[in-house]
Amino acid sequence: MPSSIRNSLVWIFEALERDSTYLSKRMFGSDAAYIDGLLCLVASDRDPPWNGLLVCTSQERHTALTDEMPALRPHPVLGKWLYVPQDDPAFETVAERITALVLARDPRVGVEPKPRKRGGKSRLPTA
Repeated sequence: MPSSIRNSLVWIFEALERDSTYLSKRMFGSDAAYIDGLLCLVASDRDPPWNGLLVCTSQERHTALTDEMPALRPHPVLGKWLYVPQDDPAFETVAERITALVLARDPRVGVEPKPRKRGGKSRLPTA
């Protein structure tokens, strides 16, 4: 059953809503933001370590982003992405800076989403 409780961190995506390619989807009980078809951010207000902002990026780009925003760190479960917990003093500053980077199409942020596997019944071959 879907949760009726709204994610308290979706305010982070407000700046993205003006972009014509912006799309928001639920992901793992959190909210994900896409720009130009790339998965860019996941805002999660669940229990730690799922309470903060995940920045979808590749490990090769971690250093460039963490040098600019030291509050970012590899997520403890999804180490391929960076993360700033909601209780970090720099949380709001980092969230604003990251959304600006997303809108600027900074190549350090955003990953191709994995194609979804088709669900449902398998088709039997016809003779």
